[in-house]
Amino acid sequence: MVCLEIWSFEMMVLLSGLLPDPKLETSVLSISLNTCALVYMIPLGLSGAISIRVSNELGAERPQAARLAVCVVLFMVATEGILAATVMILGRKIWGYCYSGEERVVKYVGEMLILIAFSHFLDGIQSVLSGTARGCGWQKIGAFVNLGAYYIIGIPSAILLAFHYHIGGKGLWVGIILALFVQALFLAIVTLRTNWEKEAKKATERVHDSIVDAAS
Repeated sequence: MVCLEIWSFEMMVLLSGLLPDPKLETSVLSISLNTCALVYMIPLGLSGAISIRVSNELGAERPQAARLAVCVVLFMVATEGILAATVMILGRKIWGYCYSGEERVVKYVGEMLILIAFSHFLDGIQSVLSGTARGCGWQKIGAFVNLGAYYIIGIPSAILLAFHYHIGGKGLWVGIILALFVQALFLAIVTLRTNWEKEAKKATERVHDSIVDAAS
C-alpha cells in the first residue's frame, strides 16, 4: 500500500526532468515533494495511531469504539489539513527562499504551494482511511485501491496534463491530486460500508486461531 503511493510521488520528480525547462521543473518539484513530506508527518502519525487503535478495539470486541475512533481521527486530520493548508497558502511567497535565492524558483514554488495545500488536505484524509484499512486487515483492498488511483488515473492524467496540454509541473501535481481524491473516495466508500460488528468477530477469530497455532 505504502510503496505504490510513495513511488508515484517520486515518479513526478523523474517526469519533471522531461519537461521543456528541466532544471527549473525538477528543482520546484523536488522542493514540492520535500514540503509535502514535511507536512505529511502529522497525518502519518495519526494514520499509525488509528491503525493500532482500530485493530485493538476490534480485537477486544468493541466495534463501536473502533468506529468512534475513526470518526474522531478523521475530524482531527481534517482540522490539521485546513490549518496546514492555510499556513502554506499564506506563506507561499516566502517559503521558496528556504531552498533557493532565484526569484523564478521562489515564484514557481509559491504557485505550487496552492496545489500542495489542497493535496495535503486530501492526503491527510486518505492516510487516516488507509490506517483504518490496515487496522481492519484490508491491506489487499488498499493495495488495489492505490494501484488504480495512482497508476490507472493519477499518473496517466499527470502525463496528459503536463506534456499534452503543456501545463508543466503543475499538471504533474494535479495528476497527484486526482489520484489522492480517487484514493480517498474509494477508501471512504469501503469504510462507510463496513459492518463493524462483523469485523470485530473476524478479528476475534484471528486472535483465537493465532493462539491455537502458537499452542500447537
